[in-house]
Amino acid sequence: MSAFFRLPFSFPPAGAPLLALCLLYLLPGMVGHDPWKPDDAIHFGVAYSLLSGGDWLTPHLAGQPFLNNPPLYYWVAALCGKLFGGLLPLHDAIRLASALFGIILFAAIGGTAHRLFGEKAGSMATLVMLGSLGLVVHLHDTQPQIALLAAIATTWYGLALLPQKPLAGGVITGAAIGAGFLADGLTALAFSLPLLLLLPLLSAHWRTRGSLMGLLLALPIAAVICASWPLLLMQTQPAIFELWWKRETGSVQLLAGRWSALPAFLELLSWYTWPALPLAIWTLWRERRKLSQPGMVLGVAALFVTLSFIVATREARSLHVLPLLLPLVLLAVPAVAILRRGAANALDWFGIMTFSFIGALVWLGWVAMMFGWPERLARKAAKLEPGFVMQFSPLAVTFAAVLTLAWLWLIFSSPRNSPHGSQQGAARGVMHWAAGVVLMWGLVAALWLPWIDHGKSYRSLSLALAQAATKDSSCVIGRSVGQAQRASFHYFANIVTRDEQTRGSAECSLLLVQSTGRDAKEISPGGNWRKIWEGSRPGDRNERYRLYRR
Repeated sequence: MSAFFRLPFSFPPAGAPLLALCLLYLLPGMVGHDPWKPDDAIHFGVAYSLLSGGDWLTPHLAGQPFLNNPPLYYWVAALCGKLFGGLLPLHDAIRLASALFGIILFAAIGGTAHRLFGEKAGSMATLVMLGSLGLVVHLHDTQPQIALLAAIATTWYGLALLPQKPLAGGVITGAAIGAGFLADGLTALAFSLPLLLLLPLLSAHWRTRGSLMGLLLALPIAAVICASWPLLLMQTQPAIFELWWKRETGSVQLLAGRWSALPAFLELLSWYTWPALPLAIWTLWRERRKLSQPGMVLGVAALFVTLSFIVATREARSLHVLPLLLPLVLLAVPAVAILRRGAANALDWFGIMTFSFIGALVWLGWVAMMFGWPERLARKAAKLEPGFVMQFSPLAVTFAAVLTLAWLWLIFSSPRNSPHGSQQGAARGVMHWAAGVVLMWGLVAALWLPWIDHGKSYRSLSLALAQAATKDSSCVIGRSVGQAQRASFHYFANIVTRDEQTRGSAECSLLLVQSTGRDAKEISPGGNWRKIWEGSRPGDRNERYRLYRR
């Protein structure tokens, strides 16, 4: 019986077991739902425009140039749509690009920690990244920021390789910096280029002849890749290039008084980066006399560069602080070896109790939606998403049950006593935390996904709009229509709304107006417009749509 409760892999997991855990984290929730507002629908819409005959050089969203990001992520997403669109709904196939970049992210951060801190550090870094609370939702969106994170982590892996393998390290570093630029523009360079200067200045580890030669090799490779797309854009579409470049330079400008926003960032990071943040703080305190070690130099330098740039140029939003996860995860790794026994056990039990409780709540919510008990909870769910009826899915329930049993088996089979003392306890706590995030997200994806999709999808609204527009849907003016909505109308209803200032819009016979706010009242569009339809998403009291014909 004791053999049954013994883990069939080393602790912490590595190789195939670790890969399986990462896939179990990545795939649930990646497929099986419509594009959701806001980011998922917006970035899906850009990739969908590429597959709908759009310009592969200039990203477009429902017929209009979309210059928020360079096109790398959208190229990969569109290719995923082409490859897997026959097996999956197109929106699910396109979203697989995030899973692909997620795998690169986990592999690169693990490889960096392995190089700088030792063999088991790679698994620990991957587990801490996987368990970061702020990553889970964004990683399961159609989201270019995941490509940026993968590029930064790969840049670090190249830098970690430089002293031993200058050629490979230089090529990887340069290619990753270039890929980061093609994913997020000048912002990516702000995160990566300063490290090429700081690391040799701060550490002799990167001042060897081989490392410096590798850095010199990385620069032209990065320059060629970075310049490739902007030069093509400038030659073929100079007006679009000017708009993009103006936006890029504006995105890296320092904002006056931004350091006063630091408390808001710290408040966000206090939960967003858990458990990496407390572990990183412990590392910095206990290893404060060893900051010259290569791994510490890279982590501290990257943390300083990233935090300074984000606070100086960005608002305190969850998406903006994603890059801070990388240095915090890297700095969290040494804490596993130096965390005190009491703190290690506290982390372990806090993770076990927290995610067991959350898992029970998810199951209880599903029972309420499925069977109407507890009655009060069932009424609350019905009020939030009116019109939704939960359908029993044997496959989803089986997956959720197996996942729950696996969680219980992991808790009871993980080693408790070890000659390594607190190091074993900290590793166990990190493992349980990562597995708890997998449990939480997997249960939500299996049991609650239809309920969430009912409220966040624009499918039913788009189809109702298409039915009201009938044959005139080829020319619809959009007033105050958001990007996520325009993308959804394009995909679900083949309706491309035009800006009122666009050439030829004066000939359109339909006008779609979006009103925002609970108390938003109808405002007459003027002229000879006559309202023919009004609608909203189920349960959405903040958005209202009205269609007019003249």
